[in-house]
Amino acid sequence: MNNPDILISGASVAGPALAYWLDRYGFNVTVVELASGPLLGGQAIDVRGPALQVAERMGVLQEIRDASVDMRGMSMVDGEGNELYRSEEHTITGGDLASPDVELLRDDLAGILTRAAGDGVEYLYGDSIAAIAQDEDGVQVTFRGGSSRRFDLVVGADGLHSNTRRLVFGPEEDFITHLGTYLGVWTAPNHLDLDRWQIFHQVADSDWGGGVMAVRGNTEVRVYLGFQTEEPLEYDYRDVAEQKRIMASRFDGRSGWEIPRLIEYMWNAPDFHFDEMAQIHLDSWSRGRVALLGDAGYCGSPLSGQGTSMAMVGAYVLAGELKAAGGDHVKAFAAYEAELREYVAANQQLALTNQARVEAQTAAEMGDAEEAEHAAAEHDFSDFGEAGGAIAVKDY
Repeated sequence: MNNPDILISGASVAGPALAYWLDRYGFNVTVVELASGPLLGGQAIDVRGPALQVAERMGVLQEIRDASVDMRGMSMVDGEGNELYRSEEHTITGGDLASPDVELLRDDLAGILTRAAGDGVEYLYGDSIAAIAQDEDGVQVTFRGGSSRRFDLVVGADGLHSNTRRLVFGPEEDFITHLGTYLGVWTAPNHLDLDRWQIFHQVADSDWGGGVMAVRGNTEVRVYLGFQTEEPLEYDYRDVAEQKRIMASRFDGRSGWEIPRLIEYMWNAPDFHFDEMAQIHLDSWSRGRVALLGDAGYCGSPLSGQGTSMAMVGAYVLAGELKAAGGDHVKAFAAYEAELREYVAANQQLALTNQARVEAQTAAEMGDAEEAEHAAAEHDFSDFGEAGGAIAVKDY
């Protein structure tokens, strides 16, 4: 087999999923992750459509289902906490509760995939790539910790702000599209005594809102607070303290519902995450011996509800094409991209319509039929099934 030694940057979802398949196909896999250990926290994410097939082929589908957040429904409340409407058919975070899709916490899925990949995968926690030098025969990687190693191929699975992409493809601003929203997510006590339920507070004619959902057997909640801004903010995406200050300043004086208490819980939250809603668009997902996977190459943003599924399907396809090509990266990378392009495009477009979909559903459920009709007329609402149907999971 050609190119047997592969380095993956990133150990969230895409990285461990790719490691699983590459290890089983006989490649030697190393994963480098900046965090000091397995990733904690993060929002609830969804495994949908073809990603469910990938999970089944990995033998982890039942474990994923067992880790489901298992929501019963949701409520929308006003600034005084009065319920405006409720639904036991869908939720804001997970969509249709009757669908076969699975909603679970990001850290739970990352743990499942990492354990499934097994002991044959080498993990380098607390480190990252400082430099990449390619030649005809391989890739020389220098790590921030000071060591240097040679690999045959490198895959960047390191998220929206991919370090691998920056080193090999160029600055982030060349590829990112800001979608106008920032979201903070953290863990807090279940002080509202929610039972497999979520509550959201959406303020009309305002640029802010958020909610909470009960998780881990109702012992805690994940908090979601977001705000809109036309222009991207300038901040260090590695500086958590700065990000918390941004959130606090944006919500200063926002006394509606439970917002002040949620902000107070934020200060001591050990798993705070903050980022913009954005997409990544590149003409090619590979350059030489380096390829990009998941959000690093084609982030759809949380507005798509499909980022996790794209990561898992992308990992399956990339590993499968490397296997089919006998490790020939030129053939494999081209086949990987050809197989996934339509699927990715459909899911990125879905992000652009989903926000309007939520607005129309909210208007209808709050009794504003005229507004719901107007929103529906203005937008062609795709659904997750149509986006997932843009790819058929192949056998490799």
